[in-house]
Amino acid sequence: MTGKHTGRWSAARIMACGLAFSFLPAFLPAEPVVAQQAELAAGFRKGRETGYPVPRFVSLKSNRARMRIGPSTDYATKWVYTHQGMPFEITEEYGNWRRVRDVDGVTGWMSGALLSGDRTAIVGPWLDEPVALRRTASSNGRVAAQLSPKVMMHVGRCDGTWCAVHLQRNGLDGYLDQSSLWGVYPGERFE
Repeated sequence: MTGKHTGRWSAARIMACGLAFSFLPAFLPAEPVVAQQAELAAGFRKGRETGYPVPRFVSLKSNRARMRIGPSTDYATKWVYTHQGMPFEITEEYGNWRRVRDVDGVTGWMSGALLSGDRTAIVGPWLDEPVALRRTASSNGRVAAQLSPKVMMHVGRCDGTWCAVHLQRNGLDGYLDQSSLWGVYPGERFE
């Protein structure tokens, strides 16, 4: 067996690697681990395929994507989405497939290759009137525009109360009250 890699590891090699990796956490910053533990404690769990929190929001990478009734191309198409950037909530992972929910509550399966970690959001369809896009992250900030329900935008960051957003089609930047958006969780923080 000399000169060939058999794919088997001796107990000594496994133990040596385990010892080497056991020292890594002491040199890594604790903040990401603490943040991930806080997310998991707040009702999130780790996805069985990616290890990322589930549920989580993502966006549509493609300008045409099929939602299927099951996690395979063998399953029938339930819906076809044609708007790149549309936000989806991942609720389950299975291989390369993700069970997703759209803003209207429609659920089904999409290939993970069609989804992006870029964050987008939609002004809440539950709102009866437009929301103010403000120049600063304050309810006293100057109003840049009034956005109707279901207007889609890119989300740059959220501080738990306000989200910095960009409307590419109109070239507008500003801040929206986080509670008026579908595509971010209440109190969620990210940069």
